[in-house]
Amino acid sequence: MIDPVFLDTPLYRCEALEPALGCAVSIKLETANPVRSFKARGTEVVASQLAEHGSRAVVCASAGNLGQALAWSGRGRGLDVTVVASRFAPAAKLDRIRALDARVELVDGDFDLARERAAAVARHDGIRLVEDSLDLETCEGAATIGLELVDATPSFDSEPSCDAVLIALGGGALATGVGHVVKALAPDVEVICVQPLGAPAMTLSWRGRRVVTTDSTNTIADGVAGRRPIAAVLADLLLVADDAVLVQEASIVAGMRMLLDHAGLVVEPSAALGIAAILEDRDRFAGRHVVTIVCGSNVDADDYRRRVGAAPTHRS
Repeated sequence: MIDPVFLDTPLYRCEALEPALGCAVSIKLETANPVRSFKARGTEVVASQLAEHGSRAVVCASAGNLGQALAWSGRGRGLDVTVVASRFAPAAKLDRIRALDARVELVDGDFDLARERAAAVARHDGIRLVEDSLDLETCEGAATIGLELVDATPSFDSEPSCDAVLIALGGGALATGVGHVVKALAPDVEVICVQPLGAPAMTLSWRGRRVVTTDSTNTIADGVAGRRPIAAVLADLLLVADDAVLVQEASIVAGMRMLLDHAGLVVEPSAALGIAAILEDRDRFAGRHVVTIVCGSNVDADDYRRRVGAAPTHRS
């Protein structure tokens, strides 16, 4: 169901990062595709099934990347796509959603308010609501990353063998999808989820083994800034995650800068969470071989320059 343009993404050892991090690092690059994130792996499954059953329209809430992916997948299958987003979502992401012929509706609130509005639109119009992480298709799409990781060489079969995967944690589709495959097929590999300290709801829920909500979020990593974890997703996460850690904003920015300077990669804040986790706990990862999933590169150029101190011109 998934367009091959989103599959078999690069996985490579990035030795230039290693002196500063003190461990072997491999990158799974999920940005070299038409929507610049991993999300289309899931939306391709959703849109294929909807088209097969004759559906004509679909709606989702999005911080930006899911909406762009659903717009791309829906456009190719004749679906009318509506994306509900916060008015404070990055303008670059909203512009790309519109450029893919989707309708964008903005709410004066955060992502969780957008979720409520998207559900209301679905009920009123009688159309499919795509809920990232809750809908199994979004997790199954993300899980194909795990299949590629486990099947790949040299990362899992060479010396040093991979012994940990660092996964950005937001709603949970990426973490539960990849985590399920890794634990099923490579159970000795540690699955470590990473979330910003300013948006800790899912990590706090994982630690407490119950849903913990927060009143607000305060992070530059908009792609993982949810306040209300979904109980069913938490239940899956509890089965597959070995750890969930929180990182500071300064470490996220440092991770973005390192990926630019040493890997030539422009990444959004959520995609730098794995590097941030290593920076904050070098002793834990010293001498190990870790894979970090670089999950998105949809940045606002001005924000990126301000945070990282460099323009993303001529970078990939």
